[in-house]
Amino acid sequence: MKNPFQHARAALSFGVFLACLSLAACSVGGLGGSGGTASVTGGGVPAQGVPAGQTVKVALLLPLTGNVNAQPVAKAMKQAGELALFDFDKPNVQLIPKDTHGNPDGARQAAQEAVKEGAELIIGPLFANEVSAVAPIAQAARIPVIAFSSDRTVAGNGVYLLSFVAGADVPRMISYAVSKGKTRFAALFPQNEYGRLVEQAFQRAVQENHAQIVMTKTFPPDANGMLPPVKEMSQLAKKSTVLQPGKTDAPPQIDALFIPAGGDMLPSLAPLFPYYEMDTKSVKLMGLSGWDYPGAGKEPALLGGWFAAPDPKGWQDFTRRYVETYGDAPPRLASLSYDAVSLAISLSNNPPQQRFVASELTRGSGFQGVDGLFRLRPDGTSDRGFAIMEVQKYGNQLIEPAPSSFGVAQY
Repeated sequence: MKNPFQHARAALSFGVFLACLSLAACSVGGLGGSGGTASVTGGGVPAQGVPAGQTVKVALLLPLTGNVNAQPVAKAMKQAGELALFDFDKPNVQLIPKDTHGNPDGARQAAQEAVKEGAELIIGPLFANEVSAVAPIAQAARIPVIAFSSDRTVAGNGVYLLSFVAGADVPRMISYAVSKGKTRFAALFPQNEYGRLVEQAFQRAVQENHAQIVMTKTFPPDANGMLPPVKEMSQLAKKSTVLQPGKTDAPPQIDALFIPAGGDMLPSLAPLFPYYEMDTKSVKLMGLSGWDYPGAGKEPALLGGWFAAPDPKGWQDFTRRYVETYGDAPPRLASLSYDAVSLAISLSNNPPQQRFVASELTRGSGFQGVDGLFRLRPDGTSDRGFAIMEVQKYGNQLIEPAPSSFGVAQY
């Protein structure tokens, strides 16, 4: 959970990004201190200026050297931040990139340099241990930090995690399922820290929606280890052979099976469902953003399954602009930096004494970013709005949009 590149081989899966990366995401632009929901639109949108001669300095702390795996992602995140400056045309905002070298000492030095150079906001770092090193320096200088870690333990006291924290999307998935009549749940969780955190969120969400958990099981990452838990679960998810009075058959004991796995595990897991004769027509399979990977629709068992994820349109639009500017497709994490810089640009319109104060960073209406609606919370964590997608053979389809405001979000 604390190393963003633990599963880099599965980078095409946004769910793996959520499961394994210590980072986070999404932002705003253009509404300044109005108190409304700010919106990232990009594409050269002009921003109202800070008075001439007033430069707003924003530090961007990334592991540009020192960590071989992190360097390409850090470079892309730096470029994405620069793209935000271009899109919003705000010359009075100065982005100050600082190299953390991918370790706490480097992050500490980068933060000290940023303070000396007059930064009013620190964006980054990427790793949780770097955030811990930066926090006391920023707190002493009374500079807020918008970090990319998904480790809740580093949040608070002026450190805000603009991140997709593990389990944040679970309430949306469960509440949608219950609204469609699903009340008897089973679940299969991966045997890792992500699975543990998601299971806790699942237990809470089912209870809050007054539904029932019939069974939960965990599974290891290897294909052979997946067999026993899936076999046991299949007994709940197939039509009963025991006849009931006046009926020719009995329904499955569950009506929904929650599987928060990603593109690194689902291709091995999904074929086991028909092998063990699970009734995936009667039992709705559902998951999280990890289901959003190329080829998910090739698995017959997953067809028609639901999953909660950011609305893909924002990412698609961002990707188009990034490719037009830099010539290469961005890694999934690039939107995080774009959105964080966009947030800084939006709030830079405020008077200096109100620019990045807690009340502005944590406005209840939130912000609209590349990956959808979000808001920062006073405790340093964040809330997000998610869409509901359905797996189809030739691509996923949006079946319920993400909420347009937190006033209508069903969490």
